[in-house]
Amino acid sequence: MLTLAINSLRCASPASARCQMLFSMAIFGTLGFFSRYTSAITSAELSFYRAAAATVLIGGWFLCSRQSLSWRHLQKDMVFMLLSGVALAINWLFMFEAFRHTSISLATISYYFAPVLVTIICPFLFHERLTAKQVLCFIMSTLGLGLIVNITDYMPGAGDSLGIFYGLLAAVFYAAFIILNKYIRSVGSMERSFYQFGIAALIMLPYTALTDGYHLLDLDLIGWSSLAFICLIHTVIMHYAYFQALGQLTGQEVAILGYIDPLVAVFISYFFFNETMTGNQILGAVIIFGFTLWNELQPSPASKDLP
Repeated sequence: MLTLAINSLRCASPASARCQMLFSMAIFGTLGFFSRYTSAITSAELSFYRAAAATVLIGGWFLCSRQSLSWRHLQKDMVFMLLSGVALAINWLFMFEAFRHTSISLATISYYFAPVLVTIICPFLFHERLTAKQVLCFIMSTLGLGLIVNITDYMPGAGDSLGIFYGLLAAVFYAAFIILNKYIRSVGSMERSFYQFGIAALIMLPYTALTDGYHLLDLDLIGWSSLAFICLIHTVIMHYAYFQALGQLTGQEVAILGYIDPLVAVFISYFFFNETMTGNQILGAVIIFGFTLWNELQPSPASKDLP
């Protein structure tokens, strides 16, 4: 069943790739919605189940499709694979904590600061040219973040402050995850996902046991359904669909379609949970989205994929 589902997501054309990317981003935007219904378990526990389920499902896909994992290729990128798996685990942990301590929209917007961090860090690590446009985008996005935190008007509530802080930490570790993946060149995307999810699960297993423990049986029917959706759809199916579409789209197309994720999250936050934003926070969100999008767009069409 999983093999058929994954094989059906192979893009036959750029048009279908765009539809697939659009659908993937829309589904990713619902992650905060489903995580709200798993509040009976901790963020660490949810992260563990997500990583463990993805490891088992992708491992099953390798078995069913009779494809083998290459230990020789893994050895070449072992250090960066381990570090990226750790970064992924911590990223998920802080992301779910952000959803639980502030509104879905504020958590998502704070988390969306990651592309800006990658833009600034990569020139120093990979000797890429840092343009005046990129510096301006970083400054303006930082200003937008300041407006979201409301430092110009008043101190936000303790819950919002903590949630935004967790969202920013998630952005830092997601940026680290993206950058570490740039060093991994010997392992394919599906095999890479298997290793990274497996490492994340191994990291979260003892952490969860040593902190608040496991409370899986405390979930009700809606909680179980939400957990299953997060593990199967958000983590495995949409993850695969995203990377399949990524290979056939330009960087500009990916940048534009990527904005569906936070827009869906903001829509859900407002219409399903009655979570509102102040005028300054809305302005800050527009500044971050606008300048991040402008930063991603190239002056001319390019076939370069996003990291």
